[in-house]
Amino acid sequence: MKHLEVRFGAIRSWMWSFGIVAALVASAAAPRTFAQSREEMEERCQRRVAHAEHDLHEAIEHHGRNSRQADHERHELREARERCWREYHRWWDEHEHRWHEERDWDDRDHDRD
Repeated sequence: MKHLEVRFGAIRSWMWSFGIVAALVASAAAPRTFAQSREEMEERCQRRVAHAEHDLHEAIEHHGRNSRQADHERHELREARERCWREYHRWWDEHEHRWHEERDWDDRDHDRD
């Protein structure tokens, strides 16, 4: 019986060691798995703003400038711009197809002819 207790203790010790090594390997590999380049992240930001711009144009075209739907899409566009600004200190202007380094957007810029 003593022989089984020693053997079980060795197995338990080995399993703890294996678990610790596995956790270390997983934690070291995780950041590389989810890492993205700055260009990829800015591209996602650019796509979010372009999508929000498109949705706002659609809402204005289908429901009018002062509609509830247009107001909702203005809010979504503002959120997309704010997120870019918060994450990169720049925002994408879909009309001019360029990045702005100043927080100088106008929430009502689609209301002008």
